[in-house]
Amino acid sequence: MKLMLTAAALAFAAFTGFAQAGECPADKMKDGAVTSGEMMPKDVTDEVLASIDLAPKGEAFAGEMLRLRKLVIQPGGVVPWHDHATRPANIYVVSGTVTEYRSNCAVPIVHKAGDTVAEYGAGLAHWWKNTGNEPAVLISADLLQSGKMDDHMM
Repeated sequence: MKLMLTAAALAFAAFTGFAQAGECPADKMKDGAVTSGEMMPKDVTDEVLASIDLAPKGEAFAGEMLRLRKLVIQPGGVVPWHDHATRPANIYVVSGTVTEYRSNCAVPIVHKAGDTVAEYGAGLAHWWKNTGNEPAVLISADLLQSGKMDDHMM
């Protein structure tokens, strides 16, 4: 019975066109799959919970901060298009559902509570939208170059 349910779930996932378990399916990975997206934040709050100036760690860390943030994306809300060429981040989805539109994935990626996402690389750009019915709460830990933050970099 369990095997039948698993097979049914896999078949459903194949026909929906959405990535499952918070990752891009291997057969949907494609550079340049998405080249732009929503450009302005919408119904999202971004609260810095803590930050650490990394300059005391040595010259290689001059101008770098380790930052911890809480993002709350309301239903229909958007984290706008941005890249991670110089700003690696780890995201933890605390609650809700959020859909990611990623430059190297031909299908949207659905992230649910408990999912984690590693964001880094010269070719990685994306935007997120809360496609659920409740606020999505994310915790983001990123490495930020001082003075590089703008309205489009969430």
